[in-house]
Amino acid sequence: MNALLLALLGQAPDWIHGYELMKVTGLKSGSLYPLLMRMTDQGLVEAEWREPIVMGRPPRHAYRLTAQGVALARGATNDLPLPRLPALPA
Repeated sequence: MNALLLALLGQAPDWIHGYELMKVTGLKSGSLYPLLMRMTDQGLVEAEWREPIVMGRPPRHAYRLTAQGVALARGATNDLPLPRLPALPA
């Protein structure tokens, strides 16, 4: 979970797709998405559907930390370097 917190904190306050989170954390979808769902239920992460940038592609979920999630992530990852990913278009 620390790798996921670290990746989300490095992206905060921007949104990030699950696929990018898989690439940066090394987590497989069977681990990542249940973690994201649990963290959403706990109020640490928010999720929203994003329309595709490329026509013909389906909408995807995007994720970001809530204020509570940022506070937890900062405490859990205090001395670790933050990865920075490209921001999603608004």
